[in-house]
Amino acid sequence: MRKLGAPSEIGRLAAPAAGLLDAAWQRIHWWIAAMAVLYLFSGVTVVRSDEVAVILRWGRLVGDSPGLQQHGPGLLFSFPRPIDRVLRVPVKHVWEVSVTTLDSAAGASGFSPITTGYALTGDENVVHVNMVARYRVRDPAEWAFYSPKSEDALRVEVTAAMVRSLGEMGVDRVLADGRQQLGATATRRAQAGLDAVHSGLEISSLEVTRLAPPAELASEFDAVQSAFIGAETAKKEAQAYAATAIPEAQSYADSVVQKARADGEAAVAQARGEAGAFLALVKEYKANTAVVRERLYRDAVEKALGAAGSVRWIPPPVVGSYHGMRIRVGPAGARPTAPSEEEEDENP
Repeated sequence: MRKLGAPSEIGRLAAPAAGLLDAAWQRIHWWIAAMAVLYLFSGVTVVRSDEVAVILRWGRLVGDSPGLQQHGPGLLFSFPRPIDRVLRVPVKHVWEVSVTTLDSAAGASGFSPITTGYALTGDENVVHVNMVARYRVRDPAEWAFYSPKSEDALRVEVTAAMVRSLGEMGVDRVLADGRQQLGATATRRAQAGLDAVHSGLEISSLEVTRLAPPAELASEFDAVQSAFIGAETAKKEAQAYAATAIPEAQSYADSVVQKARADGEAAVAQARGEAGAFLALVKEYKANTAVVRERLYRDAVEKALGAAGSVRWIPPPVVGSYHGMRIRVGPAGARPTAPSEEEEDENP
């Protein structure tokens, strides 16, 4: 009988509590229903136009492919926490992070390899580097697992890439005009490192804001850099002069060659003309020896005495006696004439 009466005893003792619960339910049941509805609707997320959302369900990505894992702008329905966790990723936003792991601390005096950040160049010189990296999220699904520490991963990869890139360049090249090449090489290597660890980040730009030797060696490095710049300036001036002088010399040489060729062709043509005239004269001389001889004689005399004003010419005597005639040569261009009888009488 006691065993059968035990439940009724428990029910009798629990009746007041059950009554209180029933009364409370009658009064607040609609509050509980409202909270349940609000909890269910807490899984609705508004994804903005510049964002992409991914869903983590019990810590795992929802979706079998990148296209199904990423959700574009609009309303996104998911289970409320702690079942689902929605991460909104601003894929069009560009973040900026400062990388000072290779730079000395502000206001620090002296150089300590243990406490001061630095890097070595290819010729074993110490330099300090300060950088600013700009990046964006390229793969939201991969970034979802790195979002709390994405900048830490970026700093590590950028620092490693810069140390390796500096180790391949000489300090003179680095401090003079090698910054652009240095930044491009470090950016490429840092991006490869971020892709290898599946960070989901993409480096937009890597700017070297400070690249200098330790303060204790700044004056020596400035002197070397000034000498390097002076040498480069002299080299460029010499190249500019050569670019002007060489074409001028080539042009002058070409003109000399062309003039020599023209003079040679003219001389050859003149020689051929004179040779042709001489051969024609020889042919005529053989045909009419006396006439040609007399003509040549007179032409030679007229040419020799053509510039004279008035000349009297007496032919040479013939074997001890003179029987020639006097010839008067007038002004230039006049033909010689025979002397008059009075002149012949005066000079027998």
